[in-house]
This record gives sequence, C-alpha cells and structure tokens, in this order.
Amino acid sequence: MARKPIHLQAAGPRNDRQAIWEAIRKHGVNGQAFTAADIRSQLPAYPALSKIRDYLIGLTAAEYLDCKKGNKAGMPNSYTLKRDTGIEAPRVRKDGSAVTQGLAREQMWRGMKVLNSFDANDLILAATTEIKLNDAKDYIGHLHKAGYLALTEKSKPSGGLARYCLLPTKYTGPKPPMVQRIKQVFDPNLGKVVWSQGGAS
Repeated sequence: MARKPIHLQAAGPRNDRQAIWEAIRKHGVNGQAFTAADIRSQLPAYPALSKIRDYLIGLTAAEYLDCKKGNKAGMPNSYTLKRDTGIEAPRVRKDGSAVTQGLAREQMWRGMKVLNSFDANDLILAATTEIKLNDAKDYIGHLHKAGYLALTEKSKPSGGLARYCLLPTKYTGPKPPMVQRIKQVFDPNLGKVVWSQGGAS
C-alpha cells in the first residue's frame, strides 16, 4: 500500500528521531549512561522501542555514541553521548552511513536564511552537497509562489538569474518546506499545506 502524503499522516512529534535525539542530549549533557528503555520512558506513546534501538545502533556506528554491551544475564546495552553536534538529529542509517535524501533542500533553506539576497547559483555555492541548477530554480520558484520569498531583482535577458530574499516572518523553523508531487508546498514546521496549485491550503 502506498504511503499517504505527509500532510495526511497521523499527527505527532516533528519526527521520531528528533525526539529520540533530544532525549539523548538530555542524558549526554552530564555524561550520564542510558539504555533504550530510558529514552523510551521520556517519550510519548511512540516511537516503538525497536525504532529507538535501531537509531542507537546507527548513532553508535557513526561514532555519536559509545556503547557498553549488556551482560548475558539480560542486562541491556548502555550508551553515553560521545559527539554532540547540536539540536538537529543526525541523519544516519543503522550501519552508521549518512542519509543524504532531502539534504539539498535543507541546505538551500539554510542558505536562504543566511543570505540577504540570493539567486539559484548563490544557493548552490553555499551548499556542501551537489545541487543542480534546475533543482535550485524549481525550489525557489515554489517557495516564491508559496509566499516565502520576495523577488528583489528580475532575471535579465543577458542571462542573469532572478534574485530573491526570504521574508523574515516566513522563516518558520529549521525544517525545509517540502514540494510535494501533487504540486503543493507542505511546511513540516507548521504541519500544514501552505500552497497548492489548485489554490487550496
């Protein structure tokens, strides 16, 4: 069965891993050891304990955590925070490799916040991951339609790209607005559709 678009899924915290990471950091600030069950006790009715364990395994493989194996008497593994990289949850798979899906738009969104004025090339140059020009122009175009960006300079017949700025009141949070396949923009910081091609939001 196909997954529902994110705006139709059940409401909950920003995402499971962000909630888990925040709980880990609360322990880690004092170097306190914790188990998967300790993290689970700090969270609402989800995520499942298996999801917490998988994320802890991935964070250990990526060297964000140190793990002390439990003994044969049934004692669980315990963890300590080794590398705190800030409020944003590390995006890692169970084997510790980085998840790069969505990274380009995260970096463009951050670039829009930092730069006073920008065009598509400016966002590409500010990013640390590869972004295609057409992808940058498409993302800018959708956010302009959704009212996040103001046009500060029109494109030039000689080939100069249009320039924009992010409206201060439209920075809704760290998660980049998502352009969905059904031609609408969903803001995960607000938890709602903010623009659709059909005009509804």
